[in-house]
Parts: sequence; structure tokens; C-alpha cells
Amino acid sequence: MKDATSAPLSTKTEEGVKVTFSGAALLAISDTKKSNSDIEESGLPDDVQQVLKMIREIKKQIAEKQAELAAVMADKTLSPEQARVKVNNLQSALAALNASLVTAQGSLSKAMKGLSGDDAMKAASLAMA
Repeated sequence: MKDATSAPLSTKTEEGVKVTFSGAALLAISDTKKSNSDIEESGLPDDVQQVLKMIREIKKQIAEKQAELAAVMADKTLSPEQARVKVNNLQSALAALNASLVTAQGSLSKAMKGLSGDDAMKAASLAMA
């Protein structure tokens, strides 16, 4: 008997690409709320917590786009033109996400100015996680 982490739960086909989400992937998606529990339990002010969650979400989106980019570059079924268009689109998305990350980190820096040394260290540590 297969467990929930190994059995495919859903399949989506789009533009000739078949994507199957395993139970583990779907569990990882549902764990997003749980993954911010360290931020929520930190005792930091709400504005700092919101920026930390935003930074974490942007980093996750960057990792997803990087994985998509690697998949496109490895996909030998695409014509050179199709690959070029997809790579350009993904690179544009990555540039926008990186700009968002810089902005969010600037917001965190401003929000941290009123924090104690210990809280500032805690916020910096959570931003790196």
C-alpha cells in the first residue's frame, strides 16, 4: 500500500507539459502555514513578522522559478525559439522577484530600527532561515 507522500494525487497538463504533484509536494504546500510558526512564535512586533513572512514567500517563489528555469533548459522537446521565450520570461520573473526581495529586506531593516539587540538578532536569524 502506498502512503500519501509517494502516491500521485493530481495531474495537470498544460502546453504539452504534464505535471504530477505527489502527495509529498501537496503536503509541502499545506505546510506553508506551519513553516511560519517560528516567525509567529518569535514575539516580534506584527509588522516585523509580516515582512519576515513576505521575505520567506519571495525566497520560495525565487526557488520555484529557478527550478522551472532548470527544467526548461533541460527540456530537449522544446524548439530553440520556444526555449528562448520561456527562458526570457522566467528570467524576467526572477528579476522582478529579486527586486521584490531587495525591497522587502529594506522594509525589514527599517522595521528593525526600534528593536532591542536580541530582537534584532532574532529577526535577522529568521530572515536567513
